[in-house]
Amino acid sequence: MAILLSNDDGVASEGLRALQEKLASLDEVWVVAPDRDQSAVSHSLTLQRPLRIEQVGPRTFAVDGTPTDCVNLAINGILRERPRLVISGINRGANLGDDITYSGTVSAAMEATLLGVPGIAVSLVGTEQFDFAAAADFTNRLATRLLRDSLPPDTLLNVNVPPLPAAAIKGFALTRQGKRRYGDAIVEKVDPRGKKYYWIGGGPLDFVDAEGTDFNAVHRDLISITPLHLDLTNYRSLEELQHLKV
Repeated sequence: MAILLSNDDGVASEGLRALQEKLASLDEVWVVAPDRDQSAVSHSLTLQRPLRIEQVGPRTFAVDGTPTDCVNLAINGILRERPRLVISGINRGANLGDDITYSGTVSAAMEATLLGVPGIAVSLVGTEQFDFAAAADFTNRLATRLLRDSLPPDTLLNVNVPPLPAAAIKGFALTRQGKRRYGDAIVEKVDPRGKKYYWIGGGPLDFVDAEGTDFNAVHRDLISITPLHLDLTNYRSLEELQHLKV
């Protein structure tokens, strides 16, 4: 049995390499990751074209598809047997609050969970300088524990690490998903032929700093661990909607 690594930053990313090196002493590590950046592709599966796989190193494969494709192909086709654990990351940048619905990093762990394999998504908070050492070390310790004590059913962990040296991190907290404040994050430009084009995600984003959330934890220099599950039902609304007549 082995540990499977994937991500959405691409097979050549520094965060993936840091995790691969750190986990090498824990178990046999396999890497199946996109051949290019696939950030914000969410839980998309490629159905309209064939996928191509290239071996780029020992037990390391690049796929011209999404993180979801990578995990599905790895578990159902590439690996000799099912992995004991799937870890997605280490992502360059946070996956906090509502952003997890867009995240390819989190979606790789979701796909593992759907296929019956425990999954962890790991992200390093930040926007410019990235030192993955502390995140890789914590992930190694967390993986060691989870290989011994399994996750609850239908549960994956979304881990966000503050951009600090290990000595400056104050520990970890179990958190709930926070709330992002989205702004007008559209940038409009004009190409050389006079036609407009747009970039999504051009502006700074804010968040609700509520106690017990993932945002609050990382801003208190704590590693946030948020247990997620795949049932999106809003159970509190079921009773409220009983009067609904269509």
